[in-house]
Amino acid sequence: MVNAPAKVLHRILVIDDNPAIHDDIRKILRARETSSPALNDAKAILFGDEPEQMQQDDFEIDSAYQGEEGLHKVHAASEAGRPYALAFVDVRMPPGWDGVETIIRIWKDHPDLQIVICTAYSDYSWEDVVRQIGRSSNMVVLKKPFDIIEVLQLAHALTEKWDLNRQVRDQLNNLDRLVGRRTAELEEANGRLKREMAERLQVEKALVVSEERFSKAFNANPIPLAIQSLRRGTITDANKGFRDLAGYSLDEIAGRTPAELDLWVETEQSRDVSAKLQAGASVRSLPCRLRTQSGAVREVLFSIETIELKDETCLLMIVQDITEQLLLEKQLRHSQKMEAVGQLAAGIAHDFNNMLTVIGGNISMIIEDLPRESPLLPQCEDVRAAAQHSATLVGQLLTFSRKQVVEIARISVGELLAPLSQMLPRVLGERIAVRVDVPAGLPPVAVDAGMIEQMLMNLAVNSRDAMPQGGELVITAEAVDATPEMFRSHRDAHVSRFLCLSVRDTGCGIPPAVLPRLFEPFFTTKPVGKGTGLGLATVYGIAKQHGGWIEVSSEVGKGSVFRAFIPFCAGPAVQAPARLKEQRSGARGPETILVVEDEDAVRNCVKNMLKSSGYTVITACTGVECLGIWSARKHEIDLLLTDIVMPEGLTGLELARRLLADAPGLKVVYTSGYSSEVAKDGSPTLNGQSFLAKPYEVGELLRVVRESLDRPRSAPVLEVAAVG
Repeated sequence: MVNAPAKVLHRILVIDDNPAIHDDIRKILRARETSSPALNDAKAILFGDEPEQMQQDDFEIDSAYQGEEGLHKVHAASEAGRPYALAFVDVRMPPGWDGVETIIRIWKDHPDLQIVICTAYSDYSWEDVVRQIGRSSNMVVLKKPFDIIEVLQLAHALTEKWDLNRQVRDQLNNLDRLVGRRTAELEEANGRLKREMAERLQVEKALVVSEERFSKAFNANPIPLAIQSLRRGTITDANKGFRDLAGYSLDEIAGRTPAELDLWVETEQSRDVSAKLQAGASVRSLPCRLRTQSGAVREVLFSIETIELKDETCLLMIVQDITEQLLLEKQLRHSQKMEAVGQLAAGIAHDFNNMLTVIGGNISMIIEDLPRESPLLPQCEDVRAAAQHSATLVGQLLTFSRKQVVEIARISVGELLAPLSQMLPRVLGERIAVRVDVPAGLPPVAVDAGMIEQMLMNLAVNSRDAMPQGGELVITAEAVDATPEMFRSHRDAHVSRFLCLSVRDTGCGIPPAVLPRLFEPFFTTKPVGKGTGLGLATVYGIAKQHGGWIEVSSEVGKGSVFRAFIPFCAGPAVQAPARLKEQRSGARGPETILVVEDEDAVRNCVKNMLKSSGYTVITACTGVECLGIWSARKHEIDLLLTDIVMPEGLTGLELARRLLADAPGLKVVYTSGYSSEVAKDGSPTLNGQSFLAKPYEVGELLRVVRESLDRPRSAPVLEVAAVG
């Protein structure tokens, strides 16, 4: 919170040889002011605003009883940096200087000091005073005896006038420095402009100094500025920033009204602005929409200041273009919303995959025990298929939220897209003509080939659904150099070159109202039962997880184009790791396996699956319980199968570290429905041990356990089983 500035006390000096006058003025000015309609009306006329209620500490009053003493106090106050704003000066002050001489001596060094001449009668006529002192707006005459309201009015009005004069002088000094610095820069950068400015100064030397300074600042300011005549309503001048924004030359703007130029999109706002100006209210940072000469609409903040130029009241229009800022804010809000949905997906994945492990594991054991002719077998197969489908959905959610484990390898673009030419025609059908264009010589990319294949397949299927009567699908790859617009529009544009994968169709197109929600999970325009709403969400997640982004452009009735931008990588392409195509049943074994799992149903299911294959199984609910079992039976245990996410502050990773420190030859298999430690930064290392992602079935569990037990101690290999 910003503290309000301290209230400034205006200093007043009373110069009078009569102490009673000092007391009277002090009482008048230091008394707490009550609400006075006459005073308020007078101050409103003077300053144009509703005056604030003055308190008893508005003035700091000093006294001097002779003119020479008053002059010394004025000098001392100025040197101390606490000058007087106003002086009440008596005309007759025997035996020293009279009031006129005192004023002359004071104004010699302090001409800004406001003077109130106090007199009951005078040896000087007003003409004599003016002849000796000169005409000045800083001097008024107050007749004795004093009227309280008149004294208060003069004190408030003249001190505020003095304060405003100081502010104006300071502003002019600051403006003078700014104009001088900017002019020097412009003269050094552009000799022609220097000559033009010199010629202009000669032509306009008759103008007052304030108008010269304003003209320089106006033209040099990068903020779009324009001047409009208040009486005629026409634009008289516009700086380069305004002309560039609106797309007009000065000749096209000058002499025309904003309405004639059709500058403002909302005519009602124009009327509101006019009403505010006529009411004397200011216009500050009003959101508006400005239409350029080309017809483009820019979002701007609009402010107006009233100024006097060449004896004419004009409006200084200040326009700040915030179009790109609003676009970035919109993208940030969308990114935050998608991130929140992704966090939710990652949050439910752990528990959901645990439940699917129980369902899939138990139904797999039931199916293995059922005879082939059992009438229950089809229902059990349906249950297993539903569990596998659910696991696929969880995997898609994790892909969208960029929490999925990826297997990154450098691969050539041609090798990456080659399978699509044969695969897509079979998947999309005969009515869709498919073309894949990959130019030679593209640099390699560091990607998970399976995930990129899934991304393009999802986009192709989405395009197929948009072409029920058939059409053409074209997939192209090209190298794209990042532009400044990309860096401004996309936070992920952090490298200079990207691979752009485009999927173009001739389908029905996407309505503009649907585009902002296109990549949201579970959002779909398809009928109920025809889609999960995760296909494009998965595409979004894959692009983001590879350090890129996805764009879409569409026109109803003319098709759509999806563009995925993936950064190129340094170094040559290498062969992608072989992907696991099928599961192999694990052999039976006599070994003892320690299973650590906090979910009772999962723990019991895993225990039964392992025991059914001949293993001896010891179970523990938590890492703390496991440490106790290990102390008593560590010589019996051949393999640790532990969940990563567990309660009581001891994770599976930390538990394995402790046991491996005690028994380096111990084999370890990690498992998890979702773990941020496994998902972050690509494939997990996990100290070279195996990792089995939930949900899994009997065959997959037994295979991973058997391979881990049979693996030589000197050659640890990481096993990453894809979720789902």
